[in-house]
Amino acid sequence: MGGFTTAVDAGTRSKGHVGALVRAAGEVGLRSVVGFICNDLSGSAQIAEPGVILRQAEEHVSTYRQDPLIHPSLAISIPEAATDGMLKAVSELAAASGVVFQTHVNEHLVAVERSLAAKGLRPIEHLAHLGVLGPQVLLAHATLVTPHELNLLRETGTAVAYNPVATLWKGNAVAPALQMAALGMRFGLGTDGTRADAFRLMDAAEGLQRAGFGLATGDSSCGGGWLWLDRATSGAADAAGLSHVTGSITEGLAADFLLVDLDRPEFTPSHDLTWELVRYGNRDQIDAVFTSGQLRLWQGWPIDWDARALLEEVRGETTTAIAEAPIQRIHPLSEAHRRLGQYR
Repeated sequence: MGGFTTAVDAGTRSKGHVGALVRAAGEVGLRSVVGFICNDLSGSAQIAEPGVILRQAEEHVSTYRQDPLIHPSLAISIPEAATDGMLKAVSELAAASGVVFQTHVNEHLVAVERSLAAKGLRPIEHLAHLGVLGPQVLLAHATLVTPHELNLLRETGTAVAYNPVATLWKGNAVAPALQMAALGMRFGLGTDGTRADAFRLMDAAEGLQRAGFGLATGDSSCGGGWLWLDRATSGAADAAGLSHVTGSITEGLAADFLLVDLDRPEFTPSHDLTWELVRYGNRDQIDAVFTSGQLRLWQGWPIDWDARALLEEVRGETTTAIAEAPIQRIHPLSEAHRRLGQYR
């Protein structure tokens, strides 16, 4: 409904979740890269026998290898959640199996500092030292990166998920996506679960580069619009290991595409459609979504299942689940915050 034809899921430790995710994606026709988490550390305690984890990882890859919509992937949530041996083994297994290995790195200052204290290296440096990096690897965030780390990523062909809205909501820095592009690095746009409108994601991707780098250098282009459209489509498909499946309107690839209504004030008159899609596009302009050549959504709603009924079910189930979850709320709800009459 937000204009995404493919989702890349980095996995979950919730029991039974992967199966439920796969079933849901298949039912609604959403192409998905589904990660199997291979963490073998929890704090300082080992939580599973590495051989068992690797056998389960192989089974995950084998189970979905031939699925037309579900593409298996392997994942470790953050490098410090796995032993060095597991990091290397999972990356090698992903490379040998032709699937993507995902992990989240260099997003928060505290994680960089923990890596320096424990390993004497920053997270990306540590992965390079272990021989983990490579074209099979997709790193989420990479916001706190040094020039040396950028070179390591470029030299190894490692891909990055640039998550601009995650930076706005919770990150320490803006990933230097314009520099990544100038270096010829592989990267695509991602969300880290923070944006349900693909067009607004592109707008955020450009806007953060302008605020973080363009204003300081007098760069009024900041990618010229086309860069963000490319990294939301073909670049994202490449980063997700799907360039042989989707990512462009090309003979031989899957027919995954949107129909966008251009008979709107935002595009009238139109002088530079590519850039206008980045800056003016939003989800309510999407007339239709197709995956694998099949119509999945028409004018905002699925055509073959009852989304409103699902939303009603979600409302009924989640209130209690959230209330009972062990969440510590730092800020009060908006109206309570308003009554305080101050910002915190």
